[in-house]
This record gives sequence, structure tokens and C-alpha cells, in this order.
Amino acid sequence: MTTESLATQESPFEVEQQPAQTMTLRDSVEQSLENYFSQLDGAPVKDIYQMVLSEVEAPLLEQVLKYTRNNQTKASILLGLNRGTLRKKLKQYGLL
Repeated sequence: MTTESLATQESPFEVEQQPAQTMTLRDSVEQSLENYFSQLDGAPVKDIYQMVLSEVEAPLLEQVLKYTRNNQTKASILLGLNRGTLRKKLKQYGLL
């Protein structure tokens, strides 16, 4: 399974449901990666770092924009990003 073929499949980062109050973001990522690796079945894979970043970054940006009611200046401050960098990332993920 290549990185390219992963993009056309449903997200490999599905998390088993646990009570929300006990599941941290770190726990969710760890569990999702364990699930992902268990499903590889020996298939070669590379560029996992970039794949994980893109899987996490898009929903992060969406939720921060939702939280700030689409105020990009507030979103950039909340994220600790330059507003130009935020706009570039929003375009990259088709969120602008």
C-alpha cells in the first residue's frame, strides 16, 4: 500500500470509541497509528510523517476556524501561525 493509494481510501485513522473524558488527543493518535500499522499486512509504506500531518492538520484548521467563526486573524493567533501561513494552508486543504 503506497501513500498515494492511501489518499484514495477512507481514512486509516479511525478510532475505537472510548468515553470522551478518558481519551486524550495523544491517546487517539496512538490508537489510530496502531490500527493503521495493524492493517498494513506487510505492505510497503513511506512518507508516514507527511501523511499523518495532513490527516491532522486539515481538521485542526477546520475546527479552529469554526471556533473563531472564520476569523482568520484570531485563528492565526490561536494556532501560533502567521496569517499568511494560515491562508496558504487553508488553500492547500481547499478550506479557503
